[in-house]
Amino acid sequence: MTARDPEEETRSTTPLELLFDLCFVVAVAQAGVHLVGALAEGRPGHGLTGYLFVFFAIWWAWVNFSWFASAYDCDDVPYRLATLVQICGVLVLAAGVPRAFEQADYAVAVVGYLIMRLVMTGQWLRAAHGETGPARTTALRFAVGLTAVQVCWVVLLLLPAGAWTPGFLLLVVCELALPAYAEHSHKTPWHPQHIAERYGAFTIITLGESVAAATVAVQSAVAETSELDELLPIAAGGLLIVFAAYWIYFAVPIHEHLVSNRQAFLWGYGHYLVFGSAAAIGAGIEVAVEQTVGRARIPAVDAAAALTVPTAVFLLSAWLLHARHFKVDLSQQLVLPVSALLVLACTFAGRHAAPLAGLVAAATVAVGVVLAARTPERHPAR
Repeated sequence: MTARDPEEETRSTTPLELLFDLCFVVAVAQAGVHLVGALAEGRPGHGLTGYLFVFFAIWWAWVNFSWFASAYDCDDVPYRLATLVQICGVLVLAAGVPRAFEQADYAVAVVGYLIMRLVMTGQWLRAAHGETGPARTTALRFAVGLTAVQVCWVVLLLLPAGAWTPGFLLLVVCELALPAYAEHSHKTPWHPQHIAERYGAFTIITLGESVAAATVAVQSAVAETSELDELLPIAAGGLLIVFAAYWIYFAVPIHEHLVSNRQAFLWGYGHYLVFGSAAAIGAGIEVAVEQTVGRARIPAVDAAAALTVPTAVFLLSAWLLHARHFKVDLSQQLVLPVSALLVLACTFAGRHAAPLAGLVAAATVAVGVVLAARTPERHPAR
């Protein structure tokens, strides 16, 4: 296994990577379903805590695979087999999501996570075997660091329940610090366009999961009630939000911004908010539907917040990570932050929040298109 060329002109997402991403949909869907259940039952603290914990494991395992593949994907038999084993780990992680939410039992989810990370450790050792000098040192640092953190996850499972939250947060810091440590003296040859395409593909998958979840919620509600006049505005508003999220995310060629590890790490880590909020939008639509038909015993404002808050987070994170690097004047820079505030204000409209937030999202796209046509966007400094 040798490094790929970071300037390869025809580099794109492979079919194996797409299969890997699609299998992650299972875990994302499980997290979303249980977030809906907790919010609909009036347990937002419990639901959000479980969602953030579980989604970190999903997101970080995907991040590890994607950046390694961008640098070392050789698509031979051992690499393919290793990736298929990682997919098995994804499915085990997904199977552990219900217990993590309902019983705060993270054992099965952690086992699935460890399966993926053990395979990744083997991949880094294989990369080290094919490298020399600083590149070999970087690969070995990844392998040793992953092993150490994996041991800590096992130890955390054996500790009393009260140690879980502080231990989890400490290990998250260790996980996030490992790439910076490993690549301190030598950057892995990740491909900017490939990485941007990989993140874009996963964004589409999370938004697609939101559409699927909303469709199922509306279908289930229609089977029990004839209140289409109340359900259709929610569905329409949700679709407008998802369509606008897609438009906003892909409005700029973000690979032009990814010119160093510092920029790439901040951009890549920030996608925890992008992916998490994109998936939570679907959960918010479901909660709004359930509140409308009387299955969720929570106030209309609380149900509205389940949709408007993740939508606002998506708009702000898309601005911070993407849009602001390409805007040339204050009017362009203010579009997404102001829109996020307006979406949050829609919360107080209760049952009418979904269609109003959808209209705000659509207007955001329209204003952005007009301003971009008037003032050419700049390219980020290299």
